[in-house]
Amino acid sequence: MYFINGKIHTMEGSNYESGYLHIVNGKIAEIGEMSDFTLDDEKIVDLKDQDVYPGFIDAHTHLGMFEDAITFEGDDGNEETEPLTPQLRALDAVNPMDRCFTEALEGGITTVVTGPGSANPVAGQMLAMKTYGRRIDDMVLKEPMAIKFALGENPKSVYHSKNQSPTTRMATAAVIREQLSKAKRYLEDQIKADQSPEGDYDPPEYDAGCEALAPLLERKIQAHFHAHRADDIFTAIRIAKEFNLDYVLVHGTEGHLITRELLQDRVQVLSGPFLGDRCKPELKNMTPRSPGILARAGIPTAIITDHPETPIQYLPLCAALAVREGMDREQALEAITITPARICGLDKRVGSIKEGKDADFVVYQGDPLDLMNKPEMVICGGKIVYERK
Repeated sequence: MYFINGKIHTMEGSNYESGYLHIVNGKIAEIGEMSDFTLDDEKIVDLKDQDVYPGFIDAHTHLGMFEDAITFEGDDGNEETEPLTPQLRALDAVNPMDRCFTEALEGGITTVVTGPGSANPVAGQMLAMKTYGRRIDDMVLKEPMAIKFALGENPKSVYHSKNQSPTTRMATAAVIREQLSKAKRYLEDQIKADQSPEGDYDPPEYDAGCEALAPLLERKIQAHFHAHRADDIFTAIRIAKEFNLDYVLVHGTEGHLITRELLQDRVQVLSGPFLGDRCKPELKNMTPRSPGILARAGIPTAIITDHPETPIQYLPLCAALAVREGMDREQALEAITITPARICGLDKRVGSIKEGKDADFVVYQGDPLDLMNKPEMVICGGKIVYERK
């Protein structure tokens, strides 16, 4: 299939004022100028000089885990019965039939990271997935992609109400360390057993939580730390250093106050949500200026909705708000395309329009950061999955 006569914004440093895309088996096989296009027998879609951008990426959501307009029956994001649940898999909770997946596509979002909420200090396994499909197993990009950790008010509040530890920031950090230390010992014992030439070293007794954390300790997957306040951010960095984790900061609400320290430690930030109210004390310094301040400081920064905190279809609106509050426009577009792909290690497949990558792109008549504009067409995996009527 060919998509022709498009103004292609690749997010790879080179654009095409009038270009074409050749899609083969769901991948971008070729990009070129229309002056080089040769007509053949394949299907052609004429984009009529409209703007083409990579499919948008929301790198932190709970999409499909807190279902739209449903209370307890559709809330599957927090297992609030014990604080340490690394063995929980988002794969087993996401409902792709939730109508918010359709709304994501209508907003141009073709890839998300979704996973457990922040009730538990060690909450479970996150995954990266496409927003188009019916069966989650067919939509997955990477699973597990990360282990979700939570610091600050959320775990404190949940377990205070149960009169159970952790009810302080000290205890939250302590139980995380305890679980990681246990998993480290488990992994070391497993390696010794595997490497024992005579089989004279017994493997450890199976532990689902430690099994889930082993890839994290081997740096095969990331740690995503929910942290708003500056002191919680520093706790996340401290723990990540102690266990040599490949980590990402989620929210980073007070990150704009500590840019020098974040840059020093090469922290990557998934910034947001900031299109909402300051509903708890640790959000008192929330501002839509934050992603722009972080990006100008040289800190890799993506913009997130934390759906359903901000409905996912408003991701481009969040990027536009960041621009209004000082973020460079190109950096804001990168913050919902190539930057989250790079931060989450997904950039070999998504985040930009490049030969060999998945054919995920969105077509606009004009600026995607203009509130009055909606996608005219969304393509995911080479299929036209949405057309504006």
